[in-house]
Formats: sequence, structure tokens, C-alpha cells
Amino acid sequence: MGSSMPPLSDKSLLKSQAYVNGEWIDAKSGKTFEVTDPATGKVIGTMPEMDRQDTEAAIAAAAAALPSFRKTTGRERSKMLRKWYQLMMDNADDLAKLITWENGKPLADAKGEVTYAANFFEWFSEEAPRVYGSTIPASIAGNRVFTTKEPVGVCGLITPWNFPAAMITRKIGPALAAGCTVVAKSPGETPLTAAALAELAHRAGIPKGVVNFVTALANTPEVGETITTSKTVKKVSFTGSTGVGKLLMKHSASTLKKLSFELGGNAPFIVFDDADLESAVAGAITSKFRSSGQTCVCANRIYIQSGIYDEFATKFAEKVKSFKVGVGYDEGVTHGPLIHDRAVSKADSHVQDAVKHGGKVLIGGEKRPDLGTAFYQPTVIRDMTADMLLAQEETFGPVAGLFKFETEADVVKLANAADVGLAGYFFSKDVQRVYRVAEALEVGMVGVNTGLISDIASPFGGIKESGFGREGSMLGIDEYMTVKTVTLGGMGQPLQGSS
Repeated sequence: MGSSMPPLSDKSLLKSQAYVNGEWIDAKSGKTFEVTDPATGKVIGTMPEMDRQDTEAAIAAAAAALPSFRKTTGRERSKMLRKWYQLMMDNADDLAKLITWENGKPLADAKGEVTYAANFFEWFSEEAPRVYGSTIPASIAGNRVFTTKEPVGVCGLITPWNFPAAMITRKIGPALAAGCTVVAKSPGETPLTAAALAELAHRAGIPKGVVNFVTALANTPEVGETITTSKTVKKVSFTGSTGVGKLLMKHSASTLKKLSFELGGNAPFIVFDDADLESAVAGAITSKFRSSGQTCVCANRIYIQSGIYDEFATKFAEKVKSFKVGVGYDEGVTHGPLIHDRAVSKADSHVQDAVKHGGKVLIGGEKRPDLGTAFYQPTVIRDMTADMLLAQEETFGPVAGLFKFETEADVVKLANAADVGLAGYFFSKDVQRVYRVAEALEVGMVGVNTGLISDIASPFGGIKESGFGREGSMLGIDEYMTVKTVTLGGMGQPLQGSS
């Protein structure tokens, strides 16, 4: 069984320092934390354990870089982002190796993530020169009103470990395109990918202080609080759990920051009996088991209409049987480890709870200590009911629970019985039903006859306790801008010199 990372083509992409003000530095305290490979539990690197003082220095660097950077033209910023994009593509294999090493996802998934991540830089390089204001007809004859869009200022970006590259580029891309400077908090579990991206930013000629990466694991709450309470930071974008989001929002209230939050989900995945069964099974597999269920938009509650329930359950379990669990670099492996053993414990607790309440395990349902402490066998459980833990909580692991439903009204009510509303999916061939159900689901994003909705061109975000704001798309750059209105008075004079 393989375990160590295949060697990098460019060894200088592997860093053990943080990137602040255009330089590679250690924490002022000299403290470090260990980065571990989830597949083996082995230490694969160290990073600076930064604290409040280090974070304030990074914020100061971003503030110092802002006056000149915000004056650059959209076209100049476009070229910088385009160069950073190209460097990511040129080093895609190495970036994928790093992602698999510290996150655990299979190499093929990691390669897909690198392309997706780089595409945000390409997309926002194209948006940067196209930030338009408006000319507004005034209701007072002598007034002229127009608006301009301006960069919000220094931005604090806090990202999670499940997409070590894409969550970072999805935030930095629009921030830089808008003319903002940033302090990004690297995920404590996966800081190596972020550091490699910082190295590529340096090579792309991004001016010093424009992009700063702060690293921390134990000090994550302290770093988060420093960013959210800083008077200098004007905007915070966070992807993570609803609980942490509420805490960051509370801290941000002290300075009334502009915020965008992409928080937890509990996605319903509905299959109506008029659906194309093969497509629905394939869509459910993609949605549920991508990254071993460790995505905020993955199917959490799978609702199947009673007429096709048994057939769906059989076909779905059959597909899951073909999965190969193992180390992400190994040949033929479809699913790697979870991020750590705590994630395994949560998945297992949901399975045990379902079994206790009458759920029937069709496949999986056990830890894989033969592979390591962070491995869990992809699992399918039928006969799920609304009182089970999995119905109420986001599993964030490779456990698919199949619920039976009778009518459209029943399933929409079940689907909407959640405090969160990020993504929802359903399969149906009836065009009227497609509109009815898409409009009735209380989520920010709906996938109809597809299990994959992430696209740089598509606005990403939720409603309810899944947060607010949208990432990617033509809307993504607006989160990093403010609108200034200019009213000119006394403009209705006749032409000079006319009699």
C-alpha cells in the first residue's frame, strides 16, 4: 500500500513558512504546528503557529498595500490574475499531489479541484475590467446622478480544509479583481496547498502586501477574532460551519463589517418515480460520495418515492459496492480517508443511531482500521426515518441514508424541515413538477436532474442558517465592492451664449 507523496516536480512549492508582505516568515513566537497525512497519521510538515500579533502585522501589510493597489486599472489586475491562473495550470500536478497528501482525497479528485480552483482566477481576471457603474435619471430636473463601484478595502478570508485550493481562489479571485488587498487564514489541517498558491502569487508578480497568508491550528480562534474585530479589515468572507459563522458574525458586529458567509448544509436529494432511474442513481452517487461526503453541498438526506424505492436502493448499493477505499495516490482508489478520526466517529455515530432506530445497512457501516484511523467504508442504509440523527445533522462523511416518501407535498415539507438551506437536488422528467418543486425548495441552489452544481459561472451560496452572499458568477465581485452615489446639482442650465 502506497502512502508517501510522489515527489514534486518543483520542490520549491513545498513550504514551511507563512507568506506576509511578499516574504516567507515564521511566527514571531517561533511556535509551529504539525501537518499530518490523514491516510497514515504521519507528520508531513510544520507551519508557523501564528497569533494575534502576527495577524495584526499581516493586516497592516494589506493596509499599506491598499492605496496603490486600489488605483491599478481593472485591466492591470486582470493580467495579474491571469498570470496566477496560468502558473496554477502549469503546476497542476504538483498542486494535486499536495492536496491529496494533506486532505486525503484521491488524486483524480485533487486534479479536478486544481482546475476548478484555477478557473476562479481566470473567471475573475475577465470580470476585473468590467465593473460598471450606473447613470440614473434624477427626479429633480437640475440634478444628475451616477454611481461608481469601489473596492471595499482590506478583506479577511477564512477558508476550510475540504477544498484546500478552490475555497481560497473563490475568495481571493474576486477580492483582487475588485482592487482589494487580503489577509487569508489558511486551513489549519491543509496549509501546504495554500502556501504553494502563495508561492505562485509571488511568481505572478502580485505586489507585496496584496496577498497575505496567516497560518494557525491551535490559535485559529484567536486569529479569527483578530481579523473580525480589526477596524482595518472592512470585509470578511468565511466558509465553514454555521456555529463558527455565528461566532464570527458576532465579533464582526463590533465594527459592522461587510460579510459573506457560506455555512453548513443538509441537502435533500429527491428522486420522483417519473425520474430516469439510471441518471438519478448516478447523480446521487456523485452528489453523496464526492470527497467521501465531505462537501457542504453533498446529498445528506436522500428521499426516494415509494414506487421506485426498492429498485433504487438495490441499484444504488450495487454502485457503492464497486468503490475502492484506500490511500489517495494508489491505483484504482475511488475514496480516500476522512480528514481525521473525529470525522470517522461522527459518521459512525450516525450509522449506529440509524440501526438502533430500525435502519438496515445494505453495504458498509464499519470503520476500516486495517487502512488507518481515518478510514470509513462508504455506507448505504435503507428504511431511514425523520427521527434519526442523520435526518437532522450534516454527516459530512460517506454515509447515504435512503428515506421513503409518498407525495410531492410530503417530500417538500420534509426537505424544508431544516434550519439550513444551501443546496437541494431532485430528479424528474415532468417539466411542470420541475418548476413547482424548484420554486418550493427553501435552498440557495437547486440541482435538477444533476448531482453536480458547482460551476465558476454559477452563483454559489445559501439561505436560512446556510448564510448569505454569493460566490463565483457575475455576482461574486460585488461582494468585494461598495457603491458610491454622486449627485451633481445645478446641471440644468441652458447652453451658454444662447439668447
